[in-house]
Amino acid sequence: MGSEHTRLVVVRGNSASGKSSVAAGIRDRFGRGVALVGQDNLRRIVLRERDVPGGANIGLIDTAARYALDAGYHVVVEGILYADRYGDMLAGLLDDHRGVSRCYYLDVPIEETLARHASKADPDLLLEVTERELRDWYRERDLLPGGFETVIGADSSLADTIGRVLRDTGLAGLPTRAD
Repeated sequence: MGSEHTRLVVVRGNSASGKSSVAAGIRDRFGRGVALVGQDNLRRIVLRERDVPGGANIGLIDTAARYALDAGYHVVVEGILYADRYGDMLAGLLDDHRGVSRCYYLDVPIEETLARHASKADPDLLLEVTERELRDWYRERDLLPGGFETVIGADSSLADTIGRVLRDTGLAGLPTRAD
């Protein structure tokens, strides 16, 4: 799946850890040619599904990422993506991808998670997602088995994290998509 030229990036972590910001920043800095496959978008918006073991969104994330890679796009898959629910799907993507693949886990302590969430500009989101829910969803260092994820701590700035991913994956030196 994909080619030796495509890049697959997985960005995982707890709610409000910065995953969506990192993913958007990668695409903004790279330019055309990066597909964002966001768990929240596919699960909550497209399917309006709760995050449950065996949920339909797991297969939809897999299908969307594979399709974009096969179409020649670099792909960033981002979301909480709990290891016990999404690990097998992510392992399959990583195993099947012919190009460079990298996984990152944003390791942000619960108190920092709460502070980051409280600073979000979307008042509806702040009402919809409460501190209690953030605490219920929080899983400390929910790493995928195998030890291949790069753990990035809360002390890494957004710009530094984006720059690191671009360098690690080789995206920093690749041309954008011409179409």
